[in-house]
Amino acid sequence: MTSRSGNGAKAKWGITVDLKRCVGCQSCTLSCKAENGTPPGVFWTWVVEKEEGTYPLAYTVYMPMRCNHCNDPACVPVCPTGASHQREQDNLVLVDKDLCIGCHSCVVACPYQVRSIPESDRGYYGEKKTPYEEVMYRKWEAGTAQKCNLCAPRIDRGLRPACVEACPTRALGFGNLNDPASEVVKSINDRKHFQPRAELGTDPNVLYLT
Repeated sequence: MTSRSGNGAKAKWGITVDLKRCVGCQSCTLSCKAENGTPPGVFWTWVVEKEEGTYPLAYTVYMPMRCNHCNDPACVPVCPTGASHQREQDNLVLVDKDLCIGCHSCVVACPYQVRSIPESDRGYYGEKKTPYEEVMYRKWEAGTAQKCNLCAPRIDRGLRPACVEACPTRALGFGNLNDPASEVVKSINDRKHFQPRAELGTDPNVLYLT
């Protein structure tokens, strides 16, 4: 996995969500928690349940949610310090905790409500952190914005995001949207799909297969 596609263009990482495969098991939610060590009450990915149809043909649709790593993110231009930014080598929208001043501008600007600013670094078991929390909480600071980074450190090592690896039904796909041979491009070419709130013009790189 590289930051360049076969034609020399920089990578544009994307996620596909197969709504016909997702069973709402929350494996993505838990694997994200384990990988990133987020604080109590903060989830970088989660699953929304939506009821469709009418009795007797009612059914539930499960929709995993996360930062969409938009091509034109609303959160980046409003950041006064440059803490919220897109990586130069690809499209990933990241937060530099050392530059973030916790002003909440990005939280308000994001139309997908995927950003959090934890006000405390307390662990799940009170004042004293577990050894795991002591290590993982170094990735972020209380009072600064945090959100899904699409497991950028894993991508940089040639691995897929933790949520994609953990999905037991293969509902989540990952790849370079600039690479015609990638898993995600093949999926969106074969299936009907939509971007969340596409009318806003942010051009999300998370696509839902219907």
